[in-house]
Amino acid sequence: MEPKTFFITGANSGLGLAITELAVSRGHKVLGTVRTIEAFDALKKRVPGAIPVRCDVTEFDTIPGIVAQAEHEHGPVDVLINNAGYGHEGVVEESSIEDLRRQFDVNVFGAVAVAKAFLPHFRQRRHGLVVNVTSMAGLAGFPGVAFYCGSKFALQGISESMRAEMAPFGVQVTAICPGSFRTDWAGRSMVRAERSVADYDAFFDPIRSARQERHGRQQGSPAKLAEAILKLVDLENVPSQLLLGSDAYSVVSDRIARLQREIEEWRAVTLSTDGVPE
Repeated sequence: MEPKTFFITGANSGLGLAITELAVSRGHKVLGTVRTIEAFDALKKRVPGAIPVRCDVTEFDTIPGIVAQAEHEHGPVDVLINNAGYGHEGVVEESSIEDLRRQFDVNVFGAVAVAKAFLPHFRQRRHGLVVNVTSMAGLAGFPGVAFYCGSKFALQGISESMRAEMAPFGVQVTAICPGSFRTDWAGRSMVRAERSVADYDAFFDPIRSARQERHGRQQGSPAKLAEAILKLVDLENVPSQLLLGSDAYSVVSDRIARLQREIEEWRAVTLSTDGVPE
């Protein structure tokens, strides 16, 4: 594999850190974004070969300048990995609109803002790869994380359209859809809405407890996910989406089967709404 230049958001922890570590070890140049001075110093210490970049993906107006400066100082970026994100846990009734806005600001608007800053460069060079990290929760909904699922469904749809728009210019776009991996997503990084409606106790409390108990024991290996992503970098045709993890395969396959059964069950009603234009 020829050395390439990566721009990875959320590079200081979880999947972003695993990808950063592997890419650097393979001889690639990695620009990794972090939000704080503390994270900047921590990334330099953890991965000396990485180049930390201060960037808060929710400060949308600053992103084009950060990207332009990064390309000016370090050369053209070949691969963008939109990884920055977090999970919000809480049933819809107990979660605020501000919770929803913050979730979408980071997981959707932040990812799109970074992609938009790179797309003109990729389009003009007729070269580039955008990897948007979504989730199996972008293809199947789960109770108690509706805002997170909504944000990932949104990014999944945007990725599919972006892929079609950029294809004529030789720019590839893919969505990576991980299942449960051993990161801090369900730990320190997760924002949890306060419980306030007793009617949900019997339903939701066991879900929250089970998620906390599984934290750190998930089947997915971040290092193996990083290996899978680096395999995409030199492909002429990357998949439109790639499920990663046996749970992602099972959950999404089951959802597609249920959806197909429901489509067929309601086929007559679906087709009944067609009419001849007057």
